[in-house]
Amino acid sequence: MEVCKRPETMQRITTPELAEAFIAEQVKEVQAQVGDKKVLLALSGGVDSSVVAALLIRAIGKQLVCVHVNHGLMRKGESEQVIEVFKNQLDANLIYIDATDRFLDKLAGVAEPEQKRKIIGNEFIVVFDEEARKLDDISFLAQGTIYPDILESDGVKAHHNVGGLPEEMNFELVEPVKLLYKDEVRVVGKALGLPAEMVDRQPFPGPGLGVRCLGAITRDRLNALREADAILREEFAKNGLAGKVWQYFIAVPDFKSVGVRDNKRYEGWPAIIRAVNTTDAMTATIEEIPYPLLHHITERITHEVEGINRVLYDLTPKPTGTIEWE
Repeated sequence: MEVCKRPETMQRITTPELAEAFIAEQVKEVQAQVGDKKVLLALSGGVDSSVVAALLIRAIGKQLVCVHVNHGLMRKGESEQVIEVFKNQLDANLIYIDATDRFLDKLAGVAEPEQKRKIIGNEFIVVFDEEARKLDDISFLAQGTIYPDILESDGVKAHHNVGGLPEEMNFELVEPVKLLYKDEVRVVGKALGLPAEMVDRQPFPGPGLGVRCLGAITRDRLNALREADAILREEFAKNGLAGKVWQYFIAVPDFKSVGVRDNKRYEGWPAIIRAVNTTDAMTATIEEIPYPLLHHITERITHEVEGINRVLYDLTPKPTGTIEWE
């Protein structure tokens, strides 16, 4: 596959005016590329696919068919927000599929990270392909590929969009934000009128919580992870950190330690907080979180989330650690 290079002369999109100019240019390009044909998009609800969806709705309206597959590895409330924003507010042509059981059954007992990624990626393609076959006249496939995806598609990660589709899906690609960095995609999303909580949402890997529920995924541990992550996000938002920290999440490993609850021994999993800052995801620094807030988050997670009895804070920058644990 020929790798796209961002032109050195391309200005970084930092203002609404630059975003509007980019949108106008892409709308024209998409209209010229697509004509009166239909475009299919896997809408995950993450920043990239959401911005691509909004951009294509502006360009071609109902010619865009969005498919949202809930693989059961979404963060709390995410699928609901996708339906609210795209179906109810933007009147998108949206198909929603709850495939939770299909994915979790296939992942049962699988601990190796790349294997998990492959299962999630392959099953996603199978589900997506099943839906695509039910539709008539689809000529194009839209993807939320961004520039770091292209730079990292050399084996560092197995789950990116780049080159991950089966050859028999004979669609021409529409990738309107493939030369943009994440911060630019956000500026474009705001200019398109997407809600701030969606545009400012931190990056979320394609396999979702599947690579944060470390080791073999079980439903109880996945549920504990989802609830702990929701508390972390709620507290960061309440304390003004949501806009200052580029990516923050919980990872829950597959081992237990002994603790005390209600004056009895209690075995539970640790919840590991990861909070990093970066501009391009190639390197990352650790954000200083005030200790009183860390204590408060620990108190909430250990008391409100069934199965968690410790909270740890990951202090490792990238390099040496990657942003995700798996």
